[in-house]
Formats: sequence, structure tokens, C-alpha cells
Amino acid sequence: MAQTGSCDCCGSAATAGAVDSTADLSCYCPVDGVIDAISKKYSLQIVGLLGANGPMRYSELEEVLGATSTSLLSNRLEELAEEELIERRSFDEIPPRVEYSLTPRGRELEGRLQPLLEWAAEE
Repeated sequence: MAQTGSCDCCGSAATAGAVDSTADLSCYCPVDGVIDAISKKYSLQIVGLLGANGPMRYSELEEVLGATSTSLLSNRLEELAEEELIERRSFDEIPPRVEYSLTPRGRELEGRLQPLLEWAAEE
């Protein structure tokens, strides 16, 4: 995990994706990149779909999500891959085949989102 420098809110050294156990637990700087990625349109749905269904092709995601813009879906997949939440796997076949799946970090995120989804579904 890359060193990101001094934390914006508490001044401590922050490491991307890691939280220092001695740091103030109210500091959210280590998760800024993940929050940015999952707060965008389709991101949580992609994580949920890949968690529930396993590897999926672009066209399957596009069909289920009803994505109106292919560039928007492509951007979301790229951003989630940059945050190491999903993996893009290309197969050397004709026609070419690409599948997306959750990484271990993405599976962990999906598990941590379940309580949030349950809370949001309460009436």
C-alpha cells in the first residue's frame, strides 16, 4: 500500500487502505479513494452484482444495470479496478472475452456494506 503523506484531518502519516491502530478512529482519510469510487453511479451495484453472481462480462453488467452510457460503465469499472476492488481478466480467445470479478478487498467491502444495506432497508 502506498504512502499518501500527511493526513488532511489529523496530521498523522496516512497509508492508502490502512488505518494505524493508534490513530484517531474518526479520521477517514485512509478511505478517501474508496469512498470516491463507491459513491459514484453504478459502483455499489457493480460490487453487489459481482458479489452475488461471481465473474461477469461487461455486456452482462450493462444489461442488468441498464446502463445508458457505455463510457460511464467503463469508467466505473476502471475506477473500481484502480481501487483494487474488482479485477479485469482478459481471456486469449476469439472472440475476445473479458470478465470482471471482486478482489479479496472487494469481497471484504461487500461484506461490510451488508449492514448498511440492511439499515437502509429498515422502515
